[in-house]
Amino acid sequence: MAFILRQRQLWVVLILNFKIMKKINKLFITIIISTSLLMGCSKFLDLDPPYTQDAENFFQNEQDYLRALTGAYDLLQGIFVSYWIGDIASDNCIAGGESATDTEGLHQIENMTHGAVNDELRSIMRFNYCGIGRCNFILEPKEVEVDFPSKSTILAEAKFLRAFYYFELVKFFGDIPLIVDQRLGVQQVQDLERTPASEVYAQIEKDLNDAISILSYKSESTHSGIKGRVDKGAALGLLGKIYLYQEKWSLANQTFSVLINSGNYSLSNDYSTLFLKENENNSETVFDIEYSDQEGGSYDCLICLEGNLAVGYQGIRQYDGEQYGDGNSYNLPTQDLYDFFEYQDPRREATCLNIDDFIANNSQGSTYGVGAGGHTGFYNNKYIKSREEMLNGIPDNDLTSGVNYRVIRYADILLMAAESSNKIGNDSNSLIHLNMVRQRIGLFEKTSSGDLLYEDILKERRSELSCEGHRFFDLVRTRKAADEINGFVVGKHELFPIPQDEIDLAGGNWPQNPGY
Repeated sequence: MAFILRQRQLWVVLILNFKIMKKINKLFITIIISTSLLMGCSKFLDLDPPYTQDAENFFQNEQDYLRALTGAYDLLQGIFVSYWIGDIASDNCIAGGESATDTEGLHQIENMTHGAVNDELRSIMRFNYCGIGRCNFILEPKEVEVDFPSKSTILAEAKFLRAFYYFELVKFFGDIPLIVDQRLGVQQVQDLERTPASEVYAQIEKDLNDAISILSYKSESTHSGIKGRVDKGAALGLLGKIYLYQEKWSLANQTFSVLINSGNYSLSNDYSTLFLKENENNSETVFDIEYSDQEGGSYDCLICLEGNLAVGYQGIRQYDGEQYGDGNSYNLPTQDLYDFFEYQDPRREATCLNIDDFIANNSQGSTYGVGAGGHTGFYNNKYIKSREEMLNGIPDNDLTSGVNYRVIRYADILLMAAESSNKIGNDSNSLIHLNMVRQRIGLFEKTSSGDLLYEDILKERRSELSCEGHRFFDLVRTRKAADEINGFVVGKHELFPIPQDEIDLAGGNWPQNPGY
């Protein structure tokens, strides 16, 4: 079964003008309900909303803004598709799964045979533009503005989220339509053109700098008790990454330095437990996506889920044994990744579960199945269903894991700081950051410099961040993808194709990316 189900067409429903909806359907909505309706999710269509209100007059008080902000955060759960592709498109993982025709789009991406008709790539565009639409609804000028003490913080969070969604889109597709602080109707969509990536990045930078000027660190924040809400550290971390992707080395280094020198973050002591549910929101957390395991879900609308479905999907197929629950065997680490780790690097076992070795040493008599989509002998040990979750979870618990996805970790910040320091000629500072990551897991310190140090940093990124969705984009931005990815074509595969359905819906006025 394809897990990105066909819903309504993106541009007709994602950024459909609320006035048009109102005129056609006479439908009154809250932001959470309304924006989910735009996605065509049956979960919300079937609900009788507790709050009903004309969209044009929705924002009356602080609670209305908070409900709208919740709707903007909600689309973060769609990040699992991006995270999968970030490893499956690289040398880290294969698609796996039930068969090569189940979630065919992932298998095409694995083999570098993907084209403009691909459900998974289309979901990237749908989810992120829907998130942008929800942010724009909050940020657009209102006929009657209301004021309250926390309003500036809410708007800053909305700007962070808009920046995040746009970054996902630009790193996948390059030039994309830029829509800021407004809702658009169908005809307007057909008049839109793709905006140069440089202009999209400029808007992302503006949104993040605006957010940084308002937000405080969690240790200082008035909303610090609400898990998952972004703070100044998250905005600084994302801004630094934005600069890094554009090779603005000095700005990246300055931004990472502010974050590091804030003293709000440190590496967790035990890498092997870093990704467990009970170790969430620790000292290493810069930005997590929060998931709930308190509500079941359905394959009919995966974006409607409250849980992290990736955990179950990455589980061991038909497994019956100790410690782990069963799953669907997607996103499987490769032998190449397993062999890449240095001798006695504990991150290898923490990342790659060698299922046969585990059974032989810890769970003799356990059994598992092999999917026709491919089998490497390894499973993603960072995000995998535990037996406790399986036995004590709610129905459909393969779809409802409460394990958070670690979007930005402090280790990632340190390695990006090391990279930017190296690029501006400050190798001594670069070594400090690199070796902090290595010291955490007991490996010897590096003493290299120049280009050799740069290569050491990139190797460390793979070891530290494998199976977290970074690898493909790291290879592309460092121009090393063709050397490491079978079938990668320079001048083509740096970007993914614009989904053909979206080109058609835009009246055919969007040029396709080169090579597709």
